[in-house]
Amino acid sequence: MISKILPVALLLALYLNAVSAASTYKEKDHALVARRLVHQTNWAAISTISTHRKLKDYPMVQILSINDNDAQKKSTGRIQFLLTNLDFTGKDVKQNNKVSLLFNDEQLLHCSEQNLDPMEPTCARTIISGEVKKMDESQKGYQEALASFVERHPAAQKWLDKHNFYLCELEITNIFVLDFYGGAHNIKPEDYYKVTL
Repeated sequence: MISKILPVALLLALYLNAVSAASTYKEKDHALVARRLVHQTNWAAISTISTHRKLKDYPMVQILSINDNDAQKKSTGRIQFLLTNLDFTGKDVKQNNKVSLLFNDEQLLHCSEQNLDPMEPTCARTIISGEVKKMDESQKGYQEALASFVERHPAAQKWLDKHNFYLCELEITNIFVLDFYGGAHNIKPEDYYKVTL
């Protein structure tokens, strides 16, 4: 009797272990998942509508260094980044400031460490869409935001000095989170901002 129960118990234990490892996030709070993904990553893939003559009206994708820290290195959820009109993204945003940013848990290799393919729904991702707003240099808090960005991305000081980069923020209009099977969850921006990390 015991010899029959042991293999079943072993299989059940292996199954439960596999299920628990199936997702890097086991939260029911999908706004929290979105905030963690934004905060833990230093960059995002940004999609714009291209203005380049060879790709006009096609989607264009670039890498964008981001920061959501305040001066005390605490997450605010506010996605800030530098742009320049010398590259694809800056030119595209000048024409149409609506963009989407993709953050994925594999950016820190969390999924491959668990033998999860980045395309698996259990490899958590969030797609955040909104409008790019150039921040006003005379606005209160601008210099702190810029200093926080440069602290997280030291190479940015060189970009600012030589390539006319300017600080922008994403005014979020929509958030999708995919962190398990069953489709994406739509998160309200206000719920995203309410999260404390």
